[in-house]
Amino acid sequence: MSRVPFKDHFSTRAAGYAVFRPRYPEALFEWLGGLPGGHALVWDAGTGNGQAAVGLARCFGQVVATDASEKQIANAEPHPRIRYAVGRESASGLEAGACDMVTAAQALHWFDVPAFFAEAQRVLRPGGIIAIWTYGGPRLDDAASNDGLVAYAAQIDAWWPPERAMVDSGYRSIDFPFDEFTTPSFDMEVTALRSDLTGYLRTTSAQQRYVAEKGVDPVEALEGQLAPHWPDGARHRVTWPVTVRAGRTGNTFPP
Repeated sequence: MSRVPFKDHFSTRAAGYAVFRPRYPEALFEWLGGLPGGHALVWDAGTGNGQAAVGLARCFGQVVATDASEKQIANAEPHPRIRYAVGRESASGLEAGACDMVTAAQALHWFDVPAFFAEAQRVLRPGGIIAIWTYGGPRLDDAASNDGLVAYAAQIDAWWPPERAMVDSGYRSIDFPFDEFTTPSFDMEVTALRSDLTGYLRTTSAQQRYVAEKGVDPVEALEGQLAPHWPDGARHRVTWPVTVRAGRTGNTFPP
């Protein structure tokens, strides 16, 4: 049982999250699916609305995808090999040793991390794999537009919850009590309209907290800065760097 209260930063914008959050790269799932070991069952913890779960379903027989937010699960993308359920990172509802892999995509920093790792150790079969990944802020292929995005990021930086520091470190600041192995680097890329980017920015917790405290939407000013370089109907490449940590079971956890 998790000792950390659930900090629900996402239920109020679950629909926007489903529309505007980028998809993880196909190369990531090809790499996960190509790792030695079984591919019968994977547990995706903190699934949100299933961005990672849908990718995992292409290389695993069954995906159990859980999230503590009922609204996120309500907005999850249906798939015949995915079973969605509301649940915390410390309570998968799975039997011990049932899983070939456990994943957490852009979610670990909201977890009770020791409780999640203990649950992952419990449900993974011997030699099973855990993979966690995160992505930082977006980059734009147009220098002038990217300068505006950098300025926006600096403006809202103080409004990120403290857990954001884990993302900024690429999860390297977290004690990872598994037999870790080297992982490739990945990028998420989309060719986006200006409205796609601004819609995404409005789903972030820092943006929401800034608006709540200041009563002003900083994305509106950014839209004005982007418009001369990024007119309606034009598309630019948006890139997010993805960092993965992965390992196999082997170490033990305290009770």
